[in-house]
Amino acid sequence: MDQNPGVSADLEREKTIGTFPLLSAERTWSGWDFTWVNTALAIATWAFLVGGSTALLVGFADGIAAMLIGNAIGLCFMVLASVPASQRYGSEQYTLLRGAFGIVGVGAIVFTIILITEMGWSSLLAVMAGRATSQVVGAAAGTELDQYGPLVTVGALAAIAIAWFVLSRGPVTIGRLNKYVAPGLAVVTVLMMIVLVSATSWDSLASAGPLAPFDDDTLNFMVAVEFNVGVGVSWYPVMGSLARMTKHRKAALWPAYGGLLVATLIAQAVGLAAALTIGDSDPTVWMVPLGGPVLGAAILVFIGFANITSMSSIVYSTVLALRQSSGRLFARIPWKYLTAAFFVLPAIMAFFPQFMYEQFMTFVLFSGAFLTSICGVALADYFVLRRQSLDLRELHLAGRGSLYAFSGGVNWAGIAAVVVGAAFYLWLYNPITLETLPAFSVITATLPAAVVAAAFYLIAFRLLYRGRPTLPSNTQETP
Repeated sequence: MDQNPGVSADLEREKTIGTFPLLSAERTWSGWDFTWVNTALAIATWAFLVGGSTALLVGFADGIAAMLIGNAIGLCFMVLASVPASQRYGSEQYTLLRGAFGIVGVGAIVFTIILITEMGWSSLLAVMAGRATSQVVGAAAGTELDQYGPLVTVGALAAIAIAWFVLSRGPVTIGRLNKYVAPGLAVVTVLMMIVLVSATSWDSLASAGPLAPFDDDTLNFMVAVEFNVGVGVSWYPVMGSLARMTKHRKAALWPAYGGLLVATLIAQAVGLAAALTIGDSDPTVWMVPLGGPVLGAAILVFIGFANITSMSSIVYSTVLALRQSSGRLFARIPWKYLTAAFFVLPAIMAFFPQFMYEQFMTFVLFSGAFLTSICGVALADYFVLRRQSLDLRELHLAGRGSLYAFSGGVNWAGIAAVVVGAAFYLWLYNPITLETLPAFSVITATLPAAVVAAAFYLIAFRLLYRGRPTLPSNTQETP
């Protein structure tokens, strides 16, 4: 029995807020379950929008290459930075980051970078569901409605309400829904590709030029690659927390990488081809003209619902992170109220749908600069500094322990590394001003930024915390 009442209270609080490690018996997702979850995440209207946005810069062949290279790179280090540790230890990924950033430092990252990023994605998914609703109603009425009209806002708000209802039922309900949604999405995507191929020729598709390229062809391709790397990295805030629900390691790692990569590439390829053929990067615009008023509308309805399941998965992981990073602030607030509070800003953004669309690429690239750096620090901390050995008790004690306690609750080496990595990214490529250095056309910005953040973290940690132990006393102990 623990003789320190303060320590016992800390551990009880961790159990109360729902971030204590899951036991093997509590993990409910098989490899197929997790594959369906990731497939449903990947194939939503946002994936088609990514393909359409890539068409702004490059043609079909270069677009396929940029999407393959970008997603393969981004997903690779995103998955390694989030999935192995969370699955092995059954812990929510932000708890496992306490060694890299400190308990207060993790809170600072969650309530800034992670919260803004996931609210942005949730807002975009809701608006796209609203746009799909507007297009379906317009097709049924035989008229063309305003792309940013009131019906878009109404549809977005309805999507948020349904997503909250699903989310309030917990991760098991999300997993069950995705068993049906994900296979349907795969069928719908293949069907869309068949319709697209039958409506045009490969020659015309291959010869179609990009919609709004820069003057430099090399820059166009590298920005397209960078954009898709950023899309791959954007899964980081949610993937580790979802992976802890899997039953074993093989059920987590390969479904996370393969499920996202294959499903994303298929959906993005359809979006790319449709945008080049029809001349519009927005899937809610071209789906009805492509598939016809009946088939196109049916596809939009189904994919609009997939946006809802995607929102549910995103918000589930994010609210868990907010709860565990808030100390006692959110500990006693019921889950349904916390999740409802998260949707307040996306609901407000539903009244400004045009803003979400116009800033989509900038949002992905700018948020990617910071998420990339966090991934770099997470990789360096878990695989190099900690050698994949963590002490769960010490992690959940945080500031009251010894291994992961820092003055003021902040590991300044980790925080500084994120800032340095993001600054290096924005130095190579600024997605707001579109200024680039010549090196960007050779090495892009994401992978170098992750390497810089990781190297800076390891050096700064050794300088700031010299002599500090990084491994549990018994490194052979398995969780």
